[in-house]
Amino acid sequence: MAMTGVLRPGHAQLRVLDLEESVQWYTDVMGLVPMGRDQQGRAYFKTRAERDHNSVVLRQADQAGIDFFAFKVLDKATLEDFDRKLQAYGVKTERIPAGELLETGERVRFKIPTGHTIELYAEKTDVGNGIGYQDPDVDVLDGPGIRPIRMDHCLLYGGDIDGNVKLFTEVLGFTLVERVKLEDGKTDLAVWLTCSAKAHDIAMVRHGEDGKLHHVSFQMPSWESVLRAADIMSVNRVSIDIGPTRHGITQGTTIYFFDPSGNRLETFCGGYDHYPDMHPITWSWEHVGRGIFYHDRKLNDAFLSVVT
Repeated sequence: MAMTGVLRPGHAQLRVLDLEESVQWYTDVMGLVPMGRDQQGRAYFKTRAERDHNSVVLRQADQAGIDFFAFKVLDKATLEDFDRKLQAYGVKTERIPAGELLETGERVRFKIPTGHTIELYAEKTDVGNGIGYQDPDVDVLDGPGIRPIRMDHCLLYGGDIDGNVKLFTEVLGFTLVERVKLEDGKTDLAVWLTCSAKAHDIAMVRHGEDGKLHHVSFQMPSWESVLRAADIMSVNRVSIDIGPTRHGITQGTTIYFFDPSGNRLETFCGGYDHYPDMHPITWSWEHVGRGIFYHDRKLNDAFLSVVT
């Protein structure tokens, strides 16, 4: 699959209630690599395997949640093209100068119909993953914490997910992979979209309040590593929402849990490959429990209602 537009999720800026506690938790429990702080006091992290300088940014705030979620695009010409397309579509864009985020180039920022802030960027310093680009060895994943492979996707809650789908598919080139219908059989309750060959790079659920975060997800290499993550969460008394279990939707294995500020995170593994010529999968309201939690086959009320 030729990837010539939006490449992948790039970074998420999360609001945390106690920055120092969160820095320690994301380092020791999540096993992310600290990458420094900026003049605003924001703390930067990457996974061990990621090559770009940062994928998670933490900002001290009075309320938990997400400030913005970003996608990396192919190059600067592609960034300019998307800026023009967004404006032609009627979306107001803002240019954030290079360096406003550490080691990150100019960003195009805009709001989507559910009120969330999305960014596109083309450049971020490649700091490598520790094994080099010439005759590398396989990385031996020893060390503290869960140690995910990458920051993988997010799930956002808001009202006009139909408008989101149109913008992401018609302007940004995403593909609709799966959807859940409400009782009427017509209205989408939730959608899963991809810009790659993954089962999803972003998902959205219809919700009464705009601008809410359900979770940010981190990819794990195997089901065994998801189970190991559960052990680490238990040792560290991490609040677990649900799991380990499997999704029917995307067919991935999962644990949902909370950081010290109440932001929900996910460790995710698996999921099938999706290509643009494939028809989207539709789940009916009668089977949504099995779609979300394949083993329990029923919904968890807290999973649906707790957002930041």
